[in-house]
Amino acid sequence: MNDVVVIGAGMAGLVCAQQLTQAGYSVLIVEKSRGLGGRVATRRLYETSADHGACYLKPQGELLTRFVNLLSENKILEVWTDTVYQFTPDTGLSAPPNRTPRYVAPAGMSAIAKFLAQNLNILLNQRVTAINLTPEHTWRLTLEASNEELTAKALVIAIPAPQALMLLQPLGVGVLGSEFLEHLKSVEFYPCISVMSGYPTTSQPLPDWKAISFIDDPVLGWIGLDSSKRHLSQQPVFVVQSSANFAQLHLETSDLQPLGQQMVQYAAQILALPWLNAPEWIQVHRWRYAFPRLPWLETVLSAQASLPLVCCGDWCGGNLVEGAMLSGLAASQEINNNLDQLLLPDINFFKVLTK
Repeated sequence: MNDVVVIGAGMAGLVCAQQLTQAGYSVLIVEKSRGLGGRVATRRLYETSADHGACYLKPQGELLTRFVNLLSENKILEVWTDTVYQFTPDTGLSAPPNRTPRYVAPAGMSAIAKFLAQNLNILLNQRVTAINLTPEHTWRLTLEASNEELTAKALVIAIPAPQALMLLQPLGVGVLGSEFLEHLKSVEFYPCISVMSGYPTTSQPLPDWKAISFIDDPVLGWIGLDSSKRHLSQQPVFVVQSSANFAQLHLETSDLQPLGQQMVQYAAQILALPWLNAPEWIQVHRWRYAFPRLPWLETVLSAQASLPLVCCGDWCGGNLVEGAMLSGLAASQEINNNLDQLLLPDINFFKVLTK
């Protein structure tokens, strides 16, 4: 028996679990992937790595600013660039009017999630296939890989809303309420296709820019010289991310490799970098739930069930990493209010992790 089970080891789930664990609850995180962080993701490949999800942090609010400062003090983050260029079909490449520091992890952005995961009880490579209420008045979760079952007094669902809906809908309106399920159905996402490509060290001179954001482009959304984040990079590595429209158009394509090659070829053409179209290797990743298109406007979405069940994530009340962290904090408060009302850590809870 766990006090709380958190489904999803993205930023929202990790923040929520840290808060509740430090308060004294027994918390277990269940994650279907083999890695932590959700879209704060790093892929190891060809003796190097690439950040194929969130490419940097740009703190704006108080919570993320404090968190970034703490990670910088502990040598996990550093400033990568203060200039993300813009490219539009009409004006081409231009520098932005304002320069804002972007922070990256030289060890890979997943290092942020690993920092947050300290001292947490986490099951990786375990997909929850069913959730039920037991006669003993607990939540029961069935796991796909082992056919094991977990029980908990409270649930936190920290995954994209469409995935949460697939998992929770079988419980029905009798358990969760029709309003909760309707709200969950209303959340929609933009997809994204992310391409990682590596080049010979003898390639042409690298461009002056480190990152470009594409405005109103039919194919591309972003490109970054990912290897410039690494202290000892073995070869030039670029990450190219599609526009939402391009990803939506090709979302169900089974073989992504030709799409990745098409995106790289297009980038080489419009940026006048012909050698960009001759990579040594390419890997392609599909993000089905990349950015909230129609988010839930509050920081959490709670079911009116007989036992606590709270949904959180970047699709609740905000966007990207900062929104996810704030949602995770709000979820921990909601769960605590419905359980033992213990003393939760303050906003600086992650400082404990550096001691």
